[in-house]
Amino acid sequence: MNYILFDGTVRNALLPFTFTRPVAEIRIGILTIREKWEKFLGFTTTTITEEYLSEKYPMVELEENILINASFLPNEVLVEMVKNLKPNEAIFQKEEIIAFYALESQEDPDFSKYTAIEYEGDILRIEHTWDIFSKNGKAMEADFKILTEGRKSAPISKTNTVFNPKNIFLEEGAKVECSILNANDGPIYIGKDAEVMEGCIIRGGFALGEHAVVKMGAKIYGPTTAGPHCRIGGEVNNSVLFSYSNKGHDGFLGNAVLGEWCNIGADSNNSNLKNNYEPVRLWSYETEGFAKTGLQFCGLMMGDHSKCGINTMFNTGTVIGVSANIFGSGFPRNFVPSYSWGGASGFTTYLPKKAFETARIMMERRGVEFNEIEADILNHVFEETKKWRKD
Repeated sequence: MNYILFDGTVRNALLPFTFTRPVAEIRIGILTIREKWEKFLGFTTTTITEEYLSEKYPMVELEENILINASFLPNEVLVEMVKNLKPNEAIFQKEEIIAFYALESQEDPDFSKYTAIEYEGDILRIEHTWDIFSKNGKAMEADFKILTEGRKSAPISKTNTVFNPKNIFLEEGAKVECSILNANDGPIYIGKDAEVMEGCIIRGGFALGEHAVVKMGAKIYGPTTAGPHCRIGGEVNNSVLFSYSNKGHDGFLGNAVLGEWCNIGADSNNSNLKNNYEPVRLWSYETEGFAKTGLQFCGLMMGDHSKCGINTMFNTGTVIGVSANIFGSGFPRNFVPSYSWGGASGFTTYLPKKAFETARIMMERRGVEFNEIEADILNHVFEETKKWRKD
C-alpha cells in the first residue's frame, strides 16, 4: 500500500513553521509526525503540500493510496483502522477527515459517496502552534515507548545521579557525565552520538536528538525536546527545537518553539507569563490578529533561519517569522514578520541575498548544503510575507 500524508485544514494555523515545511515535518515529542507514522506503518510516506514545497517534499501516487491527515498523530488503534481501509472508505473524527482510501484516478474524492468510519478514541492532534509545546509531553511518552520497546539502553555512567533509570534510554554513542537525570515525571531519551556535558540538571520528559548537545550547567525542565544537531544551554522549560537550532548560552527559553537553523544570542530571555496572569494571546496568520490560546504560559514561536543578538528580550507570546534578525535593547513587538532586520527601535527589510549568505555559512558549518531548492522556498516565503512588513 502507498501512504501519503497531507496538510489538511491546519496549515495556516501552524505558520510560521509551515512556511518552510509540510505539517508532516513538524517535530513533537521525539520524532517528526512523518517519522511517527512511518514507525507505526512500517512504510515510507510521501507528501501532498503547497506547490512551492513539493520539490523538496514530493508526492508519489500509485494505483492504490491511503491519504492521511498529518495533523493527527498515530496510535495503535488508529493505525490499525488506517491499514484496514478499503476503497471508498474514510475515517473521520466528527467532521474532520483523518484518512481515506483513494485510487489514482480519483482526483477530487466526493466524501458523500464514501463509507464514513467514525474514530471515537483519544487522539493527539496538532491544530495550533502552541500545541507543539503544550502537547509535547504526551507525544514524547508515545515516541519513547515505540523507540525503546524491547531494546536495552546503553549504559548510564556512574558519574551521574539518576532517578528512575528504567525511564531513561541512551542510544549508541550517547555521552552523559556528572549530571542529574530525573525521570520520575517523564522519560529521558538521549539520541545517537548526542552529548550531555558535565553539571547539567535535567528533569524529564526530555528528548535530545542525534548529535545534539546540552551545554555545561544547563537546567532543563520537561517536557522539552532538542532535535538532531541542536545545542541548548542555560535554562529551558517545556520547549521544542526542531533541529540544527542553537540556544547554547545562559538565558531563559520557556513554553517556546524554534524551527530549524535558529540561533538565540547569549543572555537572551523570553517571558512566558504575563504580569497580570491573564491568558496569552498569540499572533494568528489566519485572522491577522491575536488569537486566544487559553494558556497562562506561552512564550516564543520562531520560524526557520531567524536569529537574535545577545541580551534580546522577548515579550510573552511573541511570534517571529522566517529569516528575521533581531537585536538591540528593549522589547521588540510581539509579532515580527519574516525578513525583518532590527528590534524595538524599528525594522527594515532583511533582503534575501543577505539572509541567504548567513544561511549558507551557518549550514556549511554543519556540513549541510544551502541549495537552489532551499533558496526557492525561502524566496517564496519572502514574497508571501511582504504584506506584513513595513518596507
